[in-house]
Amino acid sequence: MQVVMIGAGYVGLVSGACFAEFGAHVVCVDIDAKRVADLQQGKIPIYEPGLDELVERTAAAGRLSFSDSLAAHVPDADLVFIAVGTPSRRGDGYADLSYVYEAARMVAPLLRGYTVVVDKSTVPVGTARQVERIIRECNPSADFDVASNPEFLREGAAIKDFMHPDRVVLGVQSERAATLLRELYRPLNLIETPIQVTDWESAELIKYAANAFLATKISFINEMSALCEAVGADVHAVAKGMGLDGRIGRKFLHPGPGYGGSCFPKDTLALTRIAQEYDAPCRIVESVIEVNAAQKARMVKKIRNALGGDLAGKRIAVLGLTFKPETDDMRDAPALSILPPLLDRGAQIDAHDPQGMTEARQVLPAGIRYHSDLYAAVEHADALVLMTEWNQYRGLDLNALLEKMKGRVFVDLRNVYEPEHMRMAGFDYHCVGRP
Repeated sequence: MQVVMIGAGYVGLVSGACFAEFGAHVVCVDIDAKRVADLQQGKIPIYEPGLDELVERTAAAGRLSFSDSLAAHVPDADLVFIAVGTPSRRGDGYADLSYVYEAARMVAPLLRGYTVVVDKSTVPVGTARQVERIIRECNPSADFDVASNPEFLREGAAIKDFMHPDRVVLGVQSERAATLLRELYRPLNLIETPIQVTDWESAELIKYAANAFLATKISFINEMSALCEAVGADVHAVAKGMGLDGRIGRKFLHPGPGYGGSCFPKDTLALTRIAQEYDAPCRIVESVIEVNAAQKARMVKKIRNALGGDLAGKRIAVLGLTFKPETDDMRDAPALSILPPLLDRGAQIDAHDPQGMTEARQVLPAGIRYHSDLYAAVEHADALVLMTEWNQYRGLDLNALLEKMKGRVFVDLRNVYEPEHMRMAGFDYHCVGRP
């Protein structure tokens, strides 16, 4: 099976490599010639555990290649996936579909023989119909179908999610398209992966609805963490008691500095805009967005209070900058909202992150000092803030920290450590939602 993946970013590269592992012949096409050249030389532009080995293996087997030319590959393709970015549009928060529509216009005149054009990007309801319209207008004689096949990849676990998914969603308008997509995903039959075949609109909405619901769980437990602090309860006990209810489940009931990343902030905002456009406002999701912003602001206040209220001249060591572990992604990371106000109030920030510092330098304000050695980052610090729960931060040498730090304040925004243990070790320990 011949597959063209338009876009060699996170979704396109992971999906393309995994389809190649399934046995398809995949060409990832990107307009960024430098990115294509780097990929051809085995240089992976993003950090995702296991992706470099997978790309190397499938490329060596001749099933994965990279190109900057659609014309050289689309005519022979059975399936063309559109996996370009859909960032929040400036001004209104709606998903920017200009890259999706441009891809459709570029593909249309190149179609030869029956082809399924698949929206892999996260797109609002109605996008598949617009893609079909664009292709039909550009090439009335084309023999094609459009499908919606949303991705459900977690950064840091994307390959596992692709190879062992909870489900595969196929939004189609014809059995012909469904048959071709089922054949592409046939290796998943061995693990009995549910494949849900539905209409375009339902498939497009499933991704947004799922992400909004997960974001709701995060914002809910973060609100509960504030209440726990006020009444003296332990949010971990509350979350466990809730999660043991089979109707609720334990996942995503982890308090912290708020959600971030490439999906939840963008998708919740886009869903509210879609709902408003169709005069069916999603009040719960609107509140989720507000709670998430408030949680990040509350973390700034928590750090400030831990240092006595005055940050001027205080040196703060920050461990972890990315929105979650096992990624170099800084998109909507809590650090982007929390660190600038600390700098504005006169704090000096020394930071460490295992993978995210290159990207952080581009999106965080100037003045932050970055360290390749985490223990160098805490030298002479008045306070340490644990922002992202990378594994290497879970077993810190507490004695070494105390020796290097000037102060004793430890603000754990991920509740990695136990309060009593940290206080016995000599720290002025602050966490989220625990007395």
